[in-house]
Amino acid sequence: MSTTPAAVAVEQRPGGADPLGAGPSTSVSARAKTMLSSRVGSAVAVVIAVLWTVPVVGLLVSSIRPAADIRTSGWWTFFTEPTFTLENYQEVLFGRASSGELANFFVNSVVITVPATIVPLVVATMAAYAFSVLQWRGRDTLFVVVFALQIVPLQMSLIPLLRIFANSWALETFPYLAVWVAHSCFAMPLAVFLLHNFMSEVPRELIEAARVDGAGHVTVFLRVMLPLLVPAIASFAIFQFLWVWNDLLVGLTFTGGNNEVQPLTARLAEMAGSRGQDWHLLTAGAFVSIVIPLIVFLALQRYFVRGLLAGSVKG
Repeated sequence: MSTTPAAVAVEQRPGGADPLGAGPSTSVSARAKTMLSSRVGSAVAVVIAVLWTVPVVGLLVSSIRPAADIRTSGWWTFFTEPTFTLENYQEVLFGRASSGELANFFVNSVVITVPATIVPLVVATMAAYAFSVLQWRGRDTLFVVVFALQIVPLQMSLIPLLRIFANSWALETFPYLAVWVAHSCFAMPLAVFLLHNFMSEVPRELIEAARVDGAGHVTVFLRVMLPLLVPAIASFAIFQFLWVWNDLLVGLTFTGGNNEVQPLTARLAEMAGSRGQDWHLLTAGAFVSIVIPLIVFLALQRYFVRGLLAGSVKG
């Protein structure tokens, strides 16, 4: 039986690739998928989940225990000698200003985080479209400059940016403006880079077909690109929301110690007390602070997973 040159070429192809184009990357992906879905992989995932969840459970249990019990025993003793109280949450949310009153700071964090998430996403999405779809002189050079801004340490730009807003009428009129601008500026390079990469994976045929039908750039951006970018936008929105919500440095720097605009994290940093005696209040306040991020993550989880997997498999 004779062997054709094509068959010999297939047999001699590196990695045992087949004529349909399935190369070494496909076999590596298949092996990785098999390992992750095996019993060992499932067991490792369960162990990681347990190790990740136990501290959160301990935080929740400590937040509903009396202060005396927290000081004298570990949180795990709650299951053998359960004692339950909501006084910690009552004092933290509505108590005196020296020990709690988190309700106002909670609102401040929402007011800071929502615009600081939306603004960079809107600007970065439009910038990513300009860098990936539009053709203009110096596009690649400017994109490299924007990408390089990610390596600039945040701490180096805090003071120069703060001096722009110091004693300005804009800061007196809009007290949250400095925090919004700071978070938006720090998030912009990474947002542009990530959204540009996702947008570059969109087939050019879709854009050309829309242009043939008479669609302009605005229509292509709103009706072609944005629906395809929902997973990527949701993924970065989750990260940006969590970064801003959990931020302490930028919040302290650009609010100037003003309790009327300070975020929740700034108040949490003071809740342990001068000698760490208010641990029961700190646990309750910490658990209050994670409620909103948890809701946001659960609401956008399916888009988050799609965003992580987008572009990992072609074909």
